[in-house]
Amino acid sequence: MTARLDGPLKVTGQAKYGADNNVPGTVYGYLVLSTIAHGEIESMDVTAAKSAPGVLGVYTPFDKLELNTPTSMLGETWVPLQDREVTYYGQPIGFVVAETFEQARDAAALVRTGYQARPGKTSFEAGLAEAEPAPGREDLEILDEESGVTSIAEAFEASPVVVEQTYSTATQNHAAMEPHSAVAVWEGDQLTLYTPNQGSHLLAADMAAALGVDASKVHVVNPYVGGAFGGKGKTSTPAFLASAASRALGRPVKATLTREQVFTATAGRAATQQKVALGADRDGNLIAVRHDSWCTTDAARSFVEPTSHGTSLEWYATPNLAVSQRIVPLNVPPTTFMRAPGEAPGSFALESAIDELAVELGMDPIELRKRNNSTAPPGKDLQWSSKHLDECFDLGAQRFGWANRTQQGRTEGDWQVGMGVAVAMFPALRFPATVGIQLRADETAVVSTSGADPGTGLLTVMRHIGAESLDLPEDRITPQLGDSALPPGGLSGGSTATASVGTAIQLAGTAAVDELTALASGPGAPFAGKDVTYAHGELFADGESITFGQLLRALGRDSVSVTGTSQPGEELTKHSFSSFGAQFVEVKVHRWTRETRVSRMLGVFDCGRIINEKLATSQLQGGMIWGISAALHEAVEVEDNGRLANGDFASYLLPVNADIPEVDVEFVKYPDTLHNSVGAKGLGEIGTVGVAAAVANAVHNATGVRVRHIPITIEDLLVD
Repeated sequence: MTARLDGPLKVTGQAKYGADNNVPGTVYGYLVLSTIAHGEIESMDVTAAKSAPGVLGVYTPFDKLELNTPTSMLGETWVPLQDREVTYYGQPIGFVVAETFEQARDAAALVRTGYQARPGKTSFEAGLAEAEPAPGREDLEILDEESGVTSIAEAFEASPVVVEQTYSTATQNHAAMEPHSAVAVWEGDQLTLYTPNQGSHLLAADMAAALGVDASKVHVVNPYVGGAFGGKGKTSTPAFLASAASRALGRPVKATLTREQVFTATAGRAATQQKVALGADRDGNLIAVRHDSWCTTDAARSFVEPTSHGTSLEWYATPNLAVSQRIVPLNVPPTTFMRAPGEAPGSFALESAIDELAVELGMDPIELRKRNNSTAPPGKDLQWSSKHLDECFDLGAQRFGWANRTQQGRTEGDWQVGMGVAVAMFPALRFPATVGIQLRADETAVVSTSGADPGTGLLTVMRHIGAESLDLPEDRITPQLGDSALPPGGLSGGSTATASVGTAIQLAGTAAVDELTALASGPGAPFAGKDVTYAHGELFADGESITFGQLLRALGRDSVSVTGTSQPGEELTKHSFSSFGAQFVEVKVHRWTRETRVSRMLGVFDCGRIINEKLATSQLQGGMIWGISAALHEAVEVEDNGRLANGDFASYLLPVNADIPEVDVEFVKYPDTLHNSVGAKGLGEIGTVGVAAAVANAVHNATGVRVRHIPITIEDLLVD
């Protein structure tokens, strides 16, 4: 199996991330953050800061940098320092630039801010009473007209067995190892910006709009990204401020968020509350499903965590279904996309409720799920393009030893042991993408696109599909990513990169072969006027052959370049698309201390064609570890005044090696060419989905205690 192409560079420290760029003459920026949750800035005394050693500039809403508000495919991006309104504790309100990082940091501490404070809303529970309809998320009700049911309430009244409970999930932070940063360098009217992101050409467009310049004047570079998970999809505060300050000062500016600043000057995952009701007959066939959801959002209502729409709207076959989504605006840091947005927290509620229904029915949880397996999303005629979820459960049950599970768990010494299971689903999507291929006279090829590899292994996948498409050995393919000067490669998000970029590579490969055969048969070419074919990097005609490099040299050319563009098409009118999986978890709960340990995990996934099993396994293992973290560790704690009580790596609980057992991954391998010509469906995010529910279900199996919120703590299990 091909090793990760960028692995050696990363483990030896040779990979150059955004903040690693050190340009001669660089000066340093440091953020000033608000210390109230809600109100207006009345004054900012910057006299001491401006006279501090090394300070070159101090920028505030009273002396602001020239920036506009850009809009992209992800919506409007907030730009700092443009007004005096404060909507959350830790909001960027100032920017100090000095000769050194330490000088900028120390000067920032000298800024004195006066506020007109207003009452802040920081409690999710208190805010539920004022919840609002979620923008773009319509309440839906699907009813079985043949049964004569006229409302979802009637469907539940007709259900012999009903389970109804409320579940909640905590606010989380992306906690990427690489903080958000930017190094901005102006040369005349041209900006080069080194900054971590998930789509360099998208960020370049954002920056051009914000700075009021033509997009051709902005060059964004990010060959390596130290974790993104959705948190680097939009242009960051350091990118805006460093770029504008660099233009104002005529010096390169580097701005890197501290770990504490990352928790508030970026965005995280919303907290959710979800009410799930399931109605079924005595045999476990679902009759009705209702999933009502509430999520936190910032004062600007900039993002909705679509838990009910992301799960119950599609997962199970049911004749009657109702989903709703509400938002609770608070004076808290913004929320945004975070690995499996909607599906990760939504699956905790839905898959916990399914487990509770299985207990109520005295039915095996896998059998209940298989009995309600859907061939299409409820209420839709478009069947799944491919679905092998039952096989995932069968294979997983056999490998995990599910037949040994009992309804009351088992005891091993001082440990109570239980098993849990859950469905994992994540939509199979594609974004528009363009890829360039350059065939060179030295017999090599360059495959390039502007997208990003935020740790997923996309570079390695590009090399493999490029070699496959050009019928060349992989060592003759050089993939390029992370540069806005390259063909626009879409967004590395939504588990779309392989399907999106891969199909564009195939189209570019076809175009490259067509170009070579046309050149070889053209006037003055080695095979002028002949029928030419291509294979293995060679061109053939009349029993003779030459390599494409020989052809280019014969024509006096260094290279030939083509592009291929792919985007979703008519397949969306023919099928529904998703990746599927089954999550198996074993936990051990100490009888006396109530410490909970995950002892075994297995995920079996149906994600179409697996391009590189080593990379795919790594991605899914990482996602499953995220699921453990959500179940047992992660929660951002917001104090009454809006301050984050644990906004740093010392206090924000994340799993370490001792918390994670061996994580086993298996695939059922069925290429889905109805979705795309590569046959691959997304797998970067599905690994997280369902894990938290499987952990909670295993805890219940071990202890008999049903915990309906995450993270699960020792206190939750201290029951008589």
